[in-house]
Amino acid sequence: MNYRYQARDASGFVKEDTIEATNTDEAALLLRREGLTVLELVETDDDGPGLLPRAVTRNEIVYFTNQLAVMVDTGITLAAALQGILEQEKNPTLRNVLKDLKKSVEGGEDFSVALGKYPKYFDKTYVSLIKASEATGSLGEMLQRIADYLRKELETRGKVRASMAYPGIMLVLAIGVTLFLLVFILPQFTPMFKSKGIKLPTATIVMMAISDALLGYWWAWLLGSAAVVGGILYGKQTEPGRRIWDRLMISLPLLGVMNRKVVISRSIRTLGTMLSSGIPMLESLRLSSEVSGNYWYEQLWKDVAVQVTSGAQVCESLRGNPLFPPMLIQMISAGEQTGRLGPILERVSNYYDSEVDVSLKSVTSMIEPLMITVMGGVVGSIGMALLLPIFKLSSARG
Repeated sequence: MNYRYQARDASGFVKEDTIEATNTDEAALLLRREGLTVLELVETDDDGPGLLPRAVTRNEIVYFTNQLAVMVDTGITLAAALQGILEQEKNPTLRNVLKDLKKSVEGGEDFSVALGKYPKYFDKTYVSLIKASEATGSLGEMLQRIADYLRKELETRGKVRASMAYPGIMLVLAIGVTLFLLVFILPQFTPMFKSKGIKLPTATIVMMAISDALLGYWWAWLLGSAAVVGGILYGKQTEPGRRIWDRLMISLPLLGVMNRKVVISRSIRTLGTMLSSGIPMLESLRLSSEVSGNYWYEQLWKDVAVQVTSGAQVCESLRGNPLFPPMLIQMISAGEQTGRLGPILERVSNYYDSEVDVSLKSVTSMIEPLMITVMGGVVGSIGMALLLPIFKLSSARG
């Protein structure tokens, strides 16, 4: 932290400057050690140089929530807990957020209202759960529940990204090797093939044509690639484009099943956590829709909310829908009949997390040999296109 101070030295001269310290007491101690008498010491909003504000990661939000849960559970007041976390926080962006939260709480504002000012860091699910805990007086317990919820979400996302990293690297390597052979290696042989006047195999002619197209119209390939990527990114922001993309993501061979399980796990974990925390059913369904991350499941939860409003049960609204497995609908039915839908959904989400792990391993084990086969086929085809004319030249000389 940075502190702006005004202090008098031994000769009576008043000095103004800034000092970095962990807290106010440490800053005052450091100044006294320099022989200064502190007249004024104020924490500044300047948390260090930088052209761009430092981002706040999801891991930092989880860590903050977990710290706050422990401190509130031990009886420390919310404002004091926020101050304690603020004093040891290193991220200047998050420090500024914590300062504002502390100021709002000390001013008598509800914690949920203060958090709602920062939707980028604290989403609607987070704020709704905090609001519910304020009504029941269980803030510490709720913060721990939120931390566990966010941690499981992070673990699932991390596993998906990690499992897709190797196939992604293989794909980049395959494209890189192919371009290298077509753009740098094949053109070295082209003049020799043409000067010998031999009839080239069809495979060689095709590869040479592709090579010439890449070299002669490289700018068109770059513009075309940029247009495709830009079109996909823009299309995903529109409703028709999002419908197509999200349908593709849950319908792809191998990846589709895994993506469905990830979306279902996220939805039912949110629904279970909200219901277990005392959030009304309709509000819980609305938030489950928002966090699903897939257009079709989002619409599904919205339809369920409409039917529940008309008096139907959740299991009745889901029955027969191809997006939801029958086994899960049976579990939801059992939860509604016993009045324990929230806890049952939380247990089911844990089961689906393990299913996601199995799907990830299965998909990875299938994609890896497939990528190697495709890469080998492409490189082998280019290699054969190079070698066939050489064999023909050797035969003609013999």
